[in-house]
Amino acid sequence: MTATHLPRPPIGPAVFDLLDRSRRTLEQACRTSDVGERYRDAHLGALRAAAALVAARSVPTPRSRPRSVWQVLPGLAPELGEWAAFFAACSARRSVVDRGGWVPVREADDLLRQAEMFLEIVQDALGVPLTMPLPQTITPVSPTRDAS
Repeated sequence: MTATHLPRPPIGPAVFDLLDRSRRTLEQACRTSDVGERYRDAHLGALRAAAALVAARSVPTPRSRPRSVWQVLPGLAPELGEWAAFFAACSARRSVVDRGGWVPVREADDLLRQAEMFLEIVQDALGVPLTMPLPQTITPVSPTRDAS
């Protein structure tokens, strides 16, 4: 028995724009020495990658109410449900950081690595060629506030 693959619908320019913006935001996160900014940019990069997948797979309905991309994503890509839950949980920390709160260096760096991996998974799910990996080194940050 041979497997048949259904053709994927064409991907519009808005999806490619979101993927590109996601990548650029993650690159910016790699270059910043501000830990809070790194956390925000990593989360925003993941959010843009998720938005690209939602834009590619969703069909707008006239009566749909606004929902978080993290709520919509599991319905369109069930295999990404755990990722959606993870990044939704990170939204609370991002809100704290947005208000001037502190985030550990390790947590910001870990989120950046997770966001890069998520972008690659989204690109693969959309059938978009993977881009080059982000720089191998993240801008060093003085360990004065976090020893982990």
